Amino acid sequence: MSLHLTAAATEPDLLFLPWEIPLEQWPADTLVALPRGISRHIVRFVRSGRDVYAVKETIAPIAQREYDLLGDLGKRDIPCVSPVGIVTGRTTPSGDELPAAIITRHLQFSLPYRALFSTTLRPDTANRLVDALAVLLVRLHLAGFYWGDCSLSNTLFRRDAGSFAAYLVDAETGELHDRLSNGQRAHDLIIAETNVGGELLDVEAAGRLHPSIDPLKISANVAARYGRLWEEITTPVSIDYGERHELDARMRRLNDLGFDVAELSIVSEADGSRINVTPKVVDVGHHSRRLLRLTGLDAEENQARRLLNDLDAFRAASGLSVDDEELAAHRWVNDVFEPVTGLVPRSLRGKLEPAQMFHEVLEHRWFMGERLKHDIPIAAAAEDYVSTVLVEKPDEQAVLGQRLGTPSTTYGLRFDAVDEDDDL
Repeated sequence: MSLHLTAAATEPDLLFLPWEIPLEQWPADTLVALPRGISRHIVRFVRSGRDVYAVKETIAPIAQREYDLLGDLGKRDIPCVSPVGIVTGRTTPSGDELPAAIITRHLQFSLPYRALFSTTLRPDTANRLVDALAVLLVRLHLAGFYWGDCSLSNTLFRRDAGSFAAYLVDAETGELHDRLSNGQRAHDLIIAETNVGGELLDVEAAGRLHPSIDPLKISANVAARYGRLWEEITTPVSIDYGERHELDARMRRLNDLGFDVAELSIVSEADGSRINVTPKVVDVGHHSRRLLRLTGLDAEENQARRLLNDLDAFRAASGLSVDDEELAAHRWVNDVFEPVTGLVPRSLRGKLEPAQMFHEVLEHRWFMGERLKHDIPIAAAAEDYVSTVLVEKPDEQAVLGQRLGTPSTTYGLRFDAVDEDDDL
């Protein structure tokens, strides 16, 4: 059987990776040491050209199915890793068959849960991680995706302002339907609660969990948070004629949760006194899409919300009207965002992505103003942040020059790239 690689034409270098060798034996100069989770498969991060990929060994039908599912989810704007290719027909030089492989693009600035749940992690931060997982599950279910193995291990987290954004990284047990039944959603929630509880108990047994964090309580919060989100998004609301503010309040709550409303389904009651309104929620990302449209900046939802707040404050301070939104956005990027992010030395640019760094500068500016009892120019706040805060942060971007076997320390945990398998 000959080697067969299915990938975009823009990824030709992948063909020259050592596919004739079992993945766990790939040479160190091919691999990149990154924080690892736990996987039932052999998974490695590899470098090809200037890019970093995750390679997972599996059987050919599963590789093809997962590749297709991730592609479909990406087209629906669901947060997940991007599928790059699948490899079949692998054999050793002696003719022994090797497993197929699926290749996904590494999600920059992301971390597995084991890099975040540590003895220094505060309970409120743990709750935000679980909130992010619940939001991801709601998004998947709205898109008709039954996960079948929702867990922290199958998720990557990126910092999103004061919260986290969760990304699906393993879809091999998933199913895509036009619409999920209540039973399918309930079963996914049971699996999620069981898996999260077990994973946190493992972290606790390893002595890496903060003593104030209750693994079973945290895992139960997944279903509770999911239920609140699902109800807010899908439950019809009945309002009196003329009570526009109730409808506006519902729309604002949905937007605050990050969900956009494409249209409303309105049905009048028989006596004509009230109307029932069901929002048609098509996607999340209300703030991130607005920021992208106005500025060209691609950011997570909470980051975008914070940046837009600063943009709106800049517009108001500049005396520009709502009709001048695009002009204000152009000036804000040139006069505020780019000068602030440009203060970061090249050596520190792997610490945080620009949108997260700008958000933290805004937070730092507020705290400085509270301490000094007067307003702080943003440039001064940025300079102070870079020299006192950013310089102490660990890198959250992949370091391409790092080799397998070199310990990688992130958030107080030591990850050995030889002993553990990765999650995609």
